[in-house]
Amino acid sequence: MFWKTRQKGPRRKRGNVSWSLAFIVGCGLGCGLIVMPAPLLARGLTVFAAASLKNAMDEISTRWQAKTGDRLTVSLAGSSLLARQILQGAPADIFISANRKWMDVLEKSGELAPGSRFDLLQNHLVLIAQRKAAPATPLRLNSKVDLAGMIGEGKLAMALVDAVPAGIYGKAALGSLGLWASVAPKVVQLDNVRVALALVASGEAAYGIVYASDARADTRVQVVATFPPNAHRPIVYPVAATADSRNPLTPDFLKFLRGTAARAAFERQGFVVLK
Repeated sequence: MFWKTRQKGPRRKRGNVSWSLAFIVGCGLGCGLIVMPAPLLARGLTVFAAASLKNAMDEISTRWQAKTGDRLTVSLAGSSLLARQILQGAPADIFISANRKWMDVLEKSGELAPGSRFDLLQNHLVLIAQRKAAPATPLRLNSKVDLAGMIGEGKLAMALVDAVPAGIYGKAALGSLGLWASVAPKVVQLDNVRVALALVASGEAAYGIVYASDARADTRVQVVATFPPNAHRPIVYPVAATADSRNPLTPDFLKFLRGTAARAAFERQGFVVLK
């Protein structure tokens, strides 16, 4: 079975933190430390997943536990933060990233179980506003749109533009349309895309750049425009087992992610499930 195969070469030491007893849980508004007894942890499965997957993973977790009786612990945060935690020895069994870059980093570092990686989902990038303040007519985003003027004295909420996938895609899209220079001073950068969503939903930011799946997750926001697909690299979510996982449930859950129940959950949230 693939999770018993380890890549050759020196491995880093985990340091003084007992990761069998504690792990970091990311959420839409931050991270917290949850201490779990080791015997309980061993009977479950730990998945590190991009924050934009929250609603889908909530449903998938419920369906998985109903089907198998096994507990699923999902840690949600920006892909960059989760990848760094895995590099530092956090006990994730499976990682689902919102872009290929951070999965590549882990693969090159020998942190993935060989042969376990595959592309799971695709998403789209959208511009949102609070529903009651959104323009009456959807916009067509191009170089002629005065986005900076639309934002006015307000803010444009984005995930971290140099680290978090949604922010990276957003900056690239704005740059390709010739809009980045004018809106950059108005950008407020957040830890992950769900925090950007919350800022717009509450009215604290005039506009935000999130995934289409995020916009569907909160009825307080409305999609103002969809970015042209050629304005940024394809938004692909790869998934893989970690090299350190010895959990016998790992291959079963990877198979479950490709099944009909998980597919339905992802599609309900606006994701495109890749074959």
